[in-house]
Amino acid sequence: MKRRTAIGYSLMLFAVATLVVCSAVAHAATPQAGDFARQHPALASAGARSFTSAGVLGDPLNIAFVGSEDELLRLMAHARWFPADPITFKSSLRITVDSIARRPYADAPVSNLFVQGKKQDLAFEQPAANNPSRRHHVRFWRMETLDEQGQPLWAGAATYDTRIGLSHVNRRITHHIAADVDSERDKLVGDIQGVGGVSISWIDNFQPDRNGRNGGGDPFHTDGRLALIAIVAP
Repeated sequence: MKRRTAIGYSLMLFAVATLVVCSAVAHAATPQAGDFARQHPALASAGARSFTSAGVLGDPLNIAFVGSEDELLRLMAHARWFPADPITFKSSLRITVDSIARRPYADAPVSNLFVQGKKQDLAFEQPAANNPSRRHHVRFWRMETLDEQGQPLWAGAATYDTRIGLSHVNRRITHHIAADVDSERDKLVGDIQGVGGVSISWIDNFQPDRNGRNGGGDPFHTDGRLALIAIVAP
């Protein structure tokens, strides 16, 4: 009887120790709000995904910029990423016709996605071929919380459009994205680094959804890192 009690007690201690170790590992691997706040306080509440107008999870957030709107606009212009046209009947008709005719449309509109209940403030793109159905593009949302220097954070989602087709979710016409969203994030970071005058820091484990689907039902996979870009003071 004593032996059974001792064995049971040992097993209980082993189980408790295992839970403690697993909890410590998970805590070390997952950044807390305070970790994000040290980079920029808005990161703690920005979330990690965008949403469609219907509230469906959209593209993952994988890049961010700290600075003014003018600084972001100048930086993207020097990196040769073009501001996207707003969605109008004319621009929607043009992107459809140009896609069929395989004509370039460097500033074609992008669909609206939402972060904290508002659509993207800025969107940029770069043609990948003489066809607007394929393009590099990124959306940015300006967060309200400022850092100690009074600078806002622009949370971004960079993805690559591979073709125009029907959404897997609602069967409406949409752009389909490449699953490897990290490649698009890394391309944009490389283009920006080529401009110079910026610092790039990486936040590990920012994106908890390493494998998922966006609002159109397209699969994606990621290493979970977020690239944080800031202007270097002269």
